Amino acid sequence: MAFSILIVDDEEELGSSLAEIFSSRGYDGFYTTNPLEVTSLLNIKDIDLIIMDIKMPELGGIDLLKIVKKQNRRIPIIVITGYPSIENAVQAMKYGALNFYVKPINIQALLDEVQQVVIMQGSKTVTGTTPVQHEIITKNREMRTLIENLKKAAPTDAPVIIYGESGTGKELAANFLHYMSGRKEGPFIKVNCAAIPDNLLESELFGHERGSFTDAKERHVGKFELASGGSIFLDEIGDMSLKTQSKILRVLQEKKFERLGGKQLLSTDTRVICATNKDIHQMLQEGRFRDDLYYRLCVISVDLPPLRKRKEDIMLLTGYFLKCFNEMYGKDIRFVSAEVKSIFLAHSWPGNVRELKNCVERAVIFCDDDTINVDDLSSQYREIVTDRDLNHFEEVYRNLSREMITEALKKTGGSKQKAAELLKINRKTLYNKMKKLGMR
Repeated sequence: MAFSILIVDDEEELGSSLAEIFSSRGYDGFYTTNPLEVTSLLNIKDIDLIIMDIKMPELGGIDLLKIVKKQNRRIPIIVITGYPSIENAVQAMKYGALNFYVKPINIQALLDEVQQVVIMQGSKTVTGTTPVQHEIITKNREMRTLIENLKKAAPTDAPVIIYGESGTGKELAANFLHYMSGRKEGPFIKVNCAAIPDNLLESELFGHERGSFTDAKERHVGKFELASGGSIFLDEIGDMSLKTQSKILRVLQEKKFERLGGKQLLSTDTRVICATNKDIHQMLQEGRFRDDLYYRLCVISVDLPPLRKRKEDIMLLTGYFLKCFNEMYGKDIRFVSAEVKSIFLAHSWPGNVRELKNCVERAVIFCDDDTINVDDLSSQYREIVTDRDLNHFEEVYRNLSREMITEALKKTGGSKQKAAELLKINRKTLYNKMKKLGMR
């Protein structure tokens, strides 16, 4: 069943246009110009999201918001308006609106917001789409370019090296590369080079014969042998010794290797994907990484940006993880409070996507409502609220003030007096806000 979106706006042209835009993207989009019909529609139709105007002749948007939330508090609501007022924005968020958009609406921003709601709801999909098993969740421009490069590299057998800080998703990128390739039916073998002592790594990679060393009581098949016909992912290759690096180079050049203590030359048909959080160029200068291996590996290289440089992905990933952990723990959590959203967007995420995933999992475990609140977060994140003095209303002011003032000035032909009246604030307050925001 398609994700259902009701648009409530007394401007028929806007309602019709939005419904058409959503329907063209696989949603079940429909509209009404009469807010008094909404309660009846809720009784006869399964509605997943409501987008409503805040100023309508029959019934005000704030009053309608209260009525809808009383009838079904789980329905997410996005408010839109052509009459920007900070007071209205605060009221809308107070009574449960997810967000507040000023007309003319930024359609792409609205579509992105709806996509997040779909992910958080989790129960329905957009018509004509299916979940991608190894999908990289992003709307970041740099990441989208990276994905396109991975798609181009996938059909080849060229070695790939993936750079990125810990937790940025290097293994996910390697998975994506493998499952987009012609080797997807073959094995995908992962080796964490940093987690295996160097004296055991050679045996782990290439195997060993019985009696080749003290504890070698049985023959052991190595990862390169197991990965034949598929791909091998060497995570944290920067932790590998020069001796083991030389053997990796031989496999890349000749597609052959020997088990430890063995004499038989074995062949492998394996695509090599590597990853590191180290500065390989610095290691090359210091003689800790072989030049010849580096030039064999860097045929194709990708650099994953840290999460702090992908701010637009934070809430998108939060919604995705929320859906996953809802299924894992049998929960039905659908929303993230404005305070939590503020914390997530303010945090630098030194542990990157892995840290965000762990944070959401913890919050899902401790949440007893349908909304993740600050109290569901661990103390390190709750302290961000204290340090930055973030709260719900202040966040609304920061996010909306510039856009609302700009829109008010546009509607009043640049008259600050009239703009102040439209915003329901005095002229001095408007001047102070504009000065604080760096507006002339």
